[in-house]
Amino acid sequence: MSSAHVAQINIGTMVAPTGDLAVAEFMDNLERINAIADEAPGFVWRLQTDEGNATDIHVFPNPLELVNMSVWETVDDLKAYVYRSEHVDLFRRRAEWFEADAKRVALWHVAHGEIPEVDDGVRRADFVERVGTSPYAFGFGRTPEALVFEET
Repeated sequence: MSSAHVAQINIGTMVAPTGDLAVAEFMDNLERINAIADEAPGFVWRLQTDEGNATDIHVFPNPLELVNMSVWETVDDLKAYVYRSEHVDLFRRRAEWFEADAKRVALWHVAHGEIPEVDDGVRRADFVERVGTSPYAFGFGRTPEALVFEET
């Protein structure tokens, strides 16, 4: 058993506000795709409001910038959801709903039971964009060994 889970943050800028017809198909599929994540093997947690999604959580001044965060048991579990579940159909069409040059992603290890803060995720996504991957924050490529210490 791993000593850590993996957290992910995905920051994207929508091409139109959430109520606009240009993003209606994406918005109409969110509940279904979130339910698939919630039931996926290895899923631990995701950022959401009481309504069950994260589109109403505004971290940035630009209301078109959306944040998605989740925690998974392993990177392989996250990859299986992203690339081998029904999620992949929306993922392949992301350019229809999100600006291509405004996407930031980061993964990092968290201790079992730890729920990451959005501000921490944003810092890690910014780090990957500025510096590149490291054990502090990385992408879907090579996963570094977990540097999470738990109290004994």
